[in-house]
Amino acid sequence: MSDSPFLSYPLRPASYAASLGPTVVVVPHPDDEALGCGGLLALLRQAGQPVAAVLVSDGSMSHPHSQEFSAGARRELRYAEFRHALSVLGVDESDANVRYLHQPDSRVPTEGQPGFAEAAGQLAAFISEKQPATVLVPWRRDPHPDHRATSQLVAAALAQLPQPPRRLEYVVWAWERAAPDDLPQPGEGTGFQLDIGPVLALKQRAIAAHRSQLAPGIITDDPSGFLLSEGMLAHFAHPAESFIEASQP
Repeated sequence: MSDSPFLSYPLRPASYAASLGPTVVVVPHPDDEALGCGGLLALLRQAGQPVAAVLVSDGSMSHPHSQEFSAGARRELRYAEFRHALSVLGVDESDANVRYLHQPDSRVPTEGQPGFAEAAGQLAAFISEKQPATVLVPWRRDPHPDHRATSQLVAAALAQLPQPPRRLEYVVWAWERAAPDDLPQPGEGTGFQLDIGPVLALKQRAIAAHRSQLAPGIITDDPSGFLLSEGMLAHFAHPAESFIEASQP
């Protein structure tokens, strides 16, 4: 991790978060909000800025072979963990403030696929309703197909708005899995780190809210199920988060 390009970005103070204004965070799976930008979300709320959330996938495929937890039960468990994490960060987790797109986990549609235009339209409507100054979205080439699809959905949604908000991209899997071509290239945006030291404990509590994704887990009858590794979690125990502000088209 010490040689990650994300760590070479200049550090901005925690007070910078307030300048982002009202914000909508778009999340591929429950836990990405806490991992990728939980510190920023907490700082925004402490500064009195409204934060709304969109959850793109249903999160049900982390333990696909469980017999004790049906697909519907897994979905509801992950949604409950998502709401718990938001509440820890100070974000209103009520239905009016959170939009669920209910896309299939591991199969979020990309541009041209069935369901993409409808999901982008739902996302555009929610962003239009909330009128944020900033939208948070996964880094466009974050090495997970659902994260890349989420980036495409946000781009398509923002293209429908007469005055799109600024777009900040957060990093999840690119910390660990990025190939050279996955990393930001010159001209793709401005990278920075944000000091989240004052709220690091809140971020860690929000990550811990996702109990089904942390060892020993809750869904214990699927040995092939997904759990966040200690190595992966270490990337999110630092008092800074990395972002890329997308260049305007």
